[in-house]
Amino acid sequence: MKSGIINVYKEAGYTSFDVVAKMRGILGIKKIGHTGTLDPDATGVLPVCIGKATKVCDLLTDKDKTYEAVMRLGVVTDTQDMTGQVLEEHAVTVTEDAVQRAVGQFVGQIEQVPPMYSALKVGGQKLCNLARKGIEVERKPRPVTIYEIRIKNIALPLVTMEVHCSKGTYIRTLCQDIGQALGCGGCMESLVRTQVASFALADSLTLAQIEEAKKEDRLDQILLPIDQVFSAYPKVYASEEADKRLVNGNAIEQMQARADEAIDEGDLVRIYLSDGRFVGIYHLNEHQFKLKKMFLETT
Repeated sequence: MKSGIINVYKEAGYTSFDVVAKMRGILGIKKIGHTGTLDPDATGVLPVCIGKATKVCDLLTDKDKTYEAVMRLGVVTDTQDMTGQVLEEHAVTVTEDAVQRAVGQFVGQIEQVPPMYSALKVGGQKLCNLARKGIEVERKPRPVTIYEIRIKNIALPLVTMEVHCSKGTYIRTLCQDIGQALGCGGCMESLVRTQVASFALADSLTLAQIEEAKKEDRLDQILLPIDQVFSAYPKVYASEEADKRLVNGNAIEQMQARADEAIDEGDLVRIYLSDGRFVGIYHLNEHQFKLKKMFLETT
């Protein structure tokens, strides 16, 4: 099977690791990885990398993400969402204007204290495992960036928001912190991840749809090429005499390739063999394209 990326729709009830395990069963290969954990009750976009594409898992995990979240004001739980134990309940008497103002305070670079119910490790142990034992440990605030929060609907105590944020952002924590700023508390009611880099919810496929594509021998139609992840980088095509050097992982001279646009010193580029096959990501250094990461299919 070719390497590539499948835009999976993660359904509620599955962990991200469950999705990977099921994909291994459907596709019959082991080299599969996911690109960013989603809580079991959350749904939405989970790009899954196959074969050599697993090399881009970390790159996709680092990409900005967009979520649609429903925040419930007036309720505080130990998990920061409605799956947890309710710790506090308060009357919600805030106005819609107050909600708008409070939400606006969290746009930009902020600091979040990671929740205890998370996969983050402290001292080699996952916080969620400690939390299940009733152990709470100190967590240091971490900087994250909220690029935009668009309020889609307010029907108090529920607030529906679209959040565009950096990697490492906990939407559950954002909901709790907004509730705290309003003085009535809050938690996350539901969460859908709608975008990861160029992978959109509208194009995602359920596990059942992927299994059907496998049975009908249509996997090539849903398998996205690795170079799509790097679409922002200029394309560079090698000359025939440079092909062998690229296949062996060596640098090539800038004059041994042609580009569709100007390339400056230090730029990252996508390099293709003369026959159009994607080789990998290179950077221009002293008039040479030098390898950063190779993805060339050799068989």
